[in-house]
Amino acid sequence: MAAEIHKTAIVSPKAEIGDDVFIGPFCIIGEGVVIKKKTRLASNVVIEGNTEIGENCIIYPFASIGLPPQDMKYKNEKTRLKIGKNNVIREYATVHRASVGSDRLTEIGNSNFLMAYVHVAHDCKIGSSVIMANAATLAGHVIVEDHAVIGGLVAVHQFTRIGSYSMVGGFSGIGQDIPPYTMASGSRAKLYGLNAIGLKRHGFSDETINILKKAYKILFREKRALKDALKKIKTELPQTDEIKHLVEFIEKNKRGICR
Repeated sequence: MAAEIHKTAIVSPKAEIGDDVFIGPFCIIGEGVVIKKKTRLASNVVIEGNTEIGENCIIYPFASIGLPPQDMKYKNEKTRLKIGKNNVIREYATVHRASVGSDRLTEIGNSNFLMAYVHVAHDCKIGSSVIMANAATLAGHVIVEDHAVIGGLVAVHQFTRIGSYSMVGGFSGIGQDIPPYTMASGSRAKLYGLNAIGLKRHGFSDETINILKKAYKILFREKRALKDALKKIKTELPQTDEIKHLVEFIEKNKRGICR
């Protein structure tokens, strides 16, 4: 089925619009934009730049996608934004294409839910099945792994990482990496334990959760140096995929780990 484009929408002839796409009233689609099949733009959506939107996404009114980054060193260089399939982007959300100095790509995976007024800055990398609540804000170069939940009005500092299956409470300031599988909250966020309820909801076994609880205790309750804690985890706990990911995440940190 051919795309349905409202008569008040402005679509560049150099945009690539897939089958069964709906572009509602007063949308503006710029040159170089690619929108794949079955994606729906409700109304008043602006998409610009070298931007790709995957299949079956829903973008709500007044969202701005693929506009230039808020970066003083950006001088209109060619950079990209790539958004996967099955994403929901709500009202007034802003997702910027990348700046210079890295791989020049802002990237969002599949099946994410970005609520109203969410901001995703240049060069961010968001995995899949991530939830960002109203007005959550990512500064540049932030990494958010799969299945993370970020509460409303959360501000995440540039170059910070949010681990998989973690949960960040609303109105928090994140200045250091949030380890996978944990909960964090606070104006200068600190950890509040394992995200055990979230892990159960995602089908993690009791055995896996118990092993992660032991790792959390070693890392954050035994007052060990981080290097010593990681060594103990490697030698004393079963090396499940989750434990390996937790250890690797912490070993790669550059901004420090939230404790």
